[in-house]
Amino acid sequence: MWLVIGGLLVFVVVFVWGLYNSFVTLRVRIKEAWSGIDVQLKRRADLIPNLVESVKGYAKHEKSVFENVTKARSALMGATTPHEKAAADNMLTGALKSLFAVAENYPKLNASENFQQLQKELSDTEDKVAYSRQFYNQVVMEFNAKTQMFPHMIIANTFGFKPEEFFEATESDRKKVEVKF
Repeated sequence: MWLVIGGLLVFVVVFVWGLYNSFVTLRVRIKEAWSGIDVQLKRRADLIPNLVESVKGYAKHEKSVFENVTKARSALMGATTPHEKAAADNMLTGALKSLFAVAENYPKLNASENFQQLQKELSDTEDKVAYSRQFYNQVVMEFNAKTQMFPHMIIANTFGFKPEEFFEATESDRKKVEVKF
């Protein structure tokens, strides 16, 4: 009798331990995925000053466009949560659209090898940001689903595992920055 109870108790402890570890593993994967987004957004933000300087050389009178890009970049660099990062990223995307609209008015700028290289790097980075967002949201979805499934939800509630935020953009901001060569 005691052997059965002891065996059952060991089974329950091992089972709970396994579920707990699955949450810890997913939380680590979420942090890793978030780091991937952060790296790509930082890379994107680092490209912005060079891009702005390239355009400034041709379009000195477009001060408000440059200020908006700079403000958006600063907001992105200061954001910490997924919600703040998404909002700042959306703001930067809009500012970059305006910057590229200005650049279209200057054929010599568009023909500049430096400007074309910056556009290519930005386009590549946009693709990496999109992939990083997708990976992050996939891991968050898996984690959040587990927090709501039985018996995982018991462990989640007991040990304080709360659903994580998705990295989401608004409908109008889901459009990719158009980079023309």
